[in-house]
Amino acid sequence: MALRPDESELRRLDLNLLPVFVALMRERSVTRAGQALFLSQPATSAALARLRAAFGDELLIRNGKLLEATPRAEALLATLVPSLQAIAATLAGATPFDPATDERVFRVGWTDDVGMAAKPLLTRIWKLAPHCRLVIRAANYRTIPTMLESGEIGLALGFMTDDLPAVAKQRVLRRGHFQVLRSADTPPVDLDAYCSRPHVLVTPRGDLTGFADAALERIGRSRRVVLGVPEFGLLRQVLLGTDLLCTISDALVEALLAPEAGGGLAADPLPLPTQDSVMRMAWRTALDDDPAESWLRAQVVAVLARRG
Repeated sequence: MALRPDESELRRLDLNLLPVFVALMRERSVTRAGQALFLSQPATSAALARLRAAFGDELLIRNGKLLEATPRAEALLATLVPSLQAIAATLAGATPFDPATDERVFRVGWTDDVGMAAKPLLTRIWKLAPHCRLVIRAANYRTIPTMLESGEIGLALGFMTDDLPAVAKQRVLRRGHFQVLRSADTPPVDLDAYCSRPHVLVTPRGDLTGFADAALERIGRSRRVVLGVPEFGLLRQVLLGTDLLCTISDALVEALLAPEAGGGLAADPLPLPTQDSVMRMAWRTALDDDPAESWLRAQVVAVLARRG
């Protein structure tokens, strides 16, 4: 069946951009609009650029510290707000989700390190939602934005940047520090030991430098990375009985040092100032009010979010 002209026009526009437009019109600031929608400033700016291209108008023009709406933008706002309110009301009446009986396929992308810490999450989901199925996709901070935007996944978990597409929202699950993992039969690590002992780097792309090298360079020191491995699951067998060190997030340290993990490893605080380790949860805006997806996000928070 051929599309009517009005339907063809709709296919040209990503409807997820419309809430961004309304927020920009309300806040008259890219930063504040992004904060209201849990979007980064670059993602909000990119959404504005796409809106301008879609409507063939500047829409909002900078005037001092504020954005001034064009006549075209004012007309669009008057038309769109009632429509968006009607859509929101329809979504609010979505079918309730009963995890004990309902069937649902959840599609989640997570980074390798989160996957190692996520066994309690899987156990909880299987216990509370026995008829649901879970598809896990390997992801990293480079691929997560594209996977969310394309709809390949509905939820992403990982140590990712906050530069996500306009179709996504996010929440910080935990903010911590990095630690130095070592074989338990080797001495604790201070800065001199950190610089003199050999290092292993988890590097899916094969790089042999990371954020710690930049931090060391800022204080006039350096380290020697002698081994790159593609995934965190290899660390135990690589580190045990060797002098190797590996710098990882405290969330991953908790998983690797848990009693059921097998023992033999120890961890020390990273002996130099670096960025925080930030685990984020991101999800598609279209699924924000979906009862099943909301339930899933609540389980993630219950298991992975840091308390206190």
